[in-house]
Amino acid sequence: MTTDERTDRTATTNGSWKVIRETVILLVVAIGLAVVVKTFFVQAFYIPSGSMEPGLVVNDRIMVEKPSYWNGGPQRGDVVVFADPGDWLDDDEDAGPTGLVGRGLAKIGLYPSGGHLVKRVIGVAGDKIVCCDKDGRITVNGTPLAEDSFIDPQDDCDGPMAGCAGWSATVPAGRLFVMGDNRDQSADSSFHLCTDDDGPSCDKDDAFVSTDLVVGKVVALVWPLGRAHVLHRPDGFDDVADPAKKD
Repeated sequence: MTTDERTDRTATTNGSWKVIRETVILLVVAIGLAVVVKTFFVQAFYIPSGSMEPGLVVNDRIMVEKPSYWNGGPQRGDVVVFADPGDWLDDDEDAGPTGLVGRGLAKIGLYPSGGHLVKRVIGVAGDKIVCCDKDGRITVNGTPLAEDSFIDPQDDCDGPMAGCAGWSATVPAGRLFVMGDNRDQSADSSFHLCTDDDGPSCDKDDAFVSTDLVVGKVVALVWPLGRAHVLHRPDGFDDVADPAKKD
């Protein structure tokens, strides 16, 4: 082998290692950026059940953003993703991706992960939620909610999973009262309320979601593409009065 041939082979080898090295560096940087984006900005999730129909259906892919809650908590009417407060999910809904690639992508926020729920915020700290007024509407601080534009049509009232009358809840500090838009199929805050039949063993905190468990606000349905759209907070929640201050 001549000197020129040895020089050419060395140059080729060095060039190959340079490409590999640069590719690895780019991959590490890309993964690092993805982790940062997932941790602080946006994250992908999927809809695990029919509790948010008709707007969101099973296996819809949604995008959740986090900066909105950096300087304040969720507002009434927001659709939020939150970690399971404890036994709210069944095994099927709690399952995340099963494949190795899916689990890896879920870790960096590029694939929907399990173990979370999607509900609409009905009440924030201090709010009193009552079901229902004479027209079958849920009230918050005495203000009836106009929900016909986004909940699944109901026969008798807007809260049938927990019944149409006789229940109310006042939201503790640092907690949220959440409900699904498909009231007949949503084991939400109203479902987990303690009743007289539950006895003293029922934990009254089980009906509420800690704000610390909230991942972020759902801002868009991104898949399937034919139904993709940006989510907006319903205007009806703007009319809700602030909770009455205690003396």
